[in-house]
Amino acid sequence: MILQAQSISCRYGGFTAVDNVSLSLQAGEILGIAGTNGAGKSTLFAAIAGQQQPSAGTITFDGKNITRLAPFERAQRGLVRTFQVPREFKSLTVHENLMAAAPNTEGEQLFAALVNTAARRRREAAITYKADAILKFLNLAAVRNVPAVNLSGGQKKLVELGRVLMLDPRCILLDEPFAGVNPVLIQEICSHVRVLNGQGIAFILIEHHLQALKSLAGRLIVMDRGLILAEGSPEQVLDDPRVQVAYMGGIA
Repeated sequence: MILQAQSISCRYGGFTAVDNVSLSLQAGEILGIAGTNGAGKSTLFAAIAGQQQPSAGTITFDGKNITRLAPFERAQRGLVRTFQVPREFKSLTVHENLMAAAPNTEGEQLFAALVNTAARRRREAAITYKADAILKFLNLAAVRNVPAVNLSGGQKKLVELGRVLMLDPRCILLDEPFAGVNPVLIQEICSHVRVLNGQGIAFILIEHHLQALKSLAGRLIVMDRGLILAEGSPEQVLDDPRVQVAYMGGIA
């Protein structure tokens, strides 16, 4: 078990966005989370990633309680996320966006950088090589030196994925990776996720594009009004009458 969220609740005054939800993720698994707007998916994601402190419950990653850790501390442990609306550094090039995401090391300390120029250059060369390898993998090499603000929506989603890959993640939380993306890039993103999953990276995906989610996830959770409505294989869940009612008329 790489990730476990136990009895998570998130309350805002008298409103409960997530109500006593538990989920677990095995190492190397792809889990999908679906639900209509307001179901609590994004709030649950934020609690797992650290942007939202839960009102109750615990989150464990790789056997350690991370409930109170900041997002960057979770990222250092290998738990990272993307966002529904990409948060690229608009004025930086695609390559610079990935370079900026590289983790700090002792060699990045100011004193070390000043007194050990050779070590700094080796570090920069290694980061540059890694960023270029990720860009090649994501089919972004052709836009390496293009300012990120000029990219399409789908390309920006790929840049977000590239930035979290710079952190050598063990688990990636993808927040609606197909929203606003054309069908060709949806298939490309799916392909990248499958390759990365084959390398041992676990994924949780929030997504409204249910057919794409069905093709990726081995297990699916559907939320409704802060609760888990159904859980199981994608086929079982999408055939559940309660899920079809929640989606107002069928989602097969």
